[in-house]
Amino acid sequence: MSSKILLGWRELAVLPALGIVAIRAKIDTGARSSALHVDAYWRYMQDGQDWVGFRLSPGAVGAGAIEAAAPVFDEREVTDSGGHRTRRVFIRTVLSLAGSEREIEINLSDRRGMRFPMLLGRTAVAHAFTIDPARSFLHGRARRRTHRS
Repeated sequence: MSSKILLGWRELAVLPALGIVAIRAKIDTGARSSALHVDAYWRYMQDGQDWVGFRLSPGAVGAGAIEAAAPVFDEREVTDSGGHRTRRVFIRTVLSLAGSEREIEINLSDRRGMRFPMLLGRTAVAHAFTIDPARSFLHGRARRRTHRS
């Protein structure tokens, strides 16, 4: 049996297929699914398949807005921490975290006002990671950019 990788309660994640090279993610084992903040999204058909295009600002230092697209994997009801149910679009994409890569499901949501643009739920971290809630950014931290006048 291989050992699991230790994560803190917050880490920097990479979603390479979406062009996201660094995004602050909160690891939340109380949440079943993962969520990615998007500023806007739109649906369209491509080669007979339902796709979603979206725009987001990942919040990494020096990063601007990113536009990406992915096939729609599913659409289902999600209950947030306040007990509100909303219908959300889910995609599947590769998560690169702590030297490990795995395909995960992510729902696209409005996380404006939240401290982290991405939430990694227990299905994304199961069987590969162990979480230490007393630690943070064990696998890198975003560097602050100095502004020059």
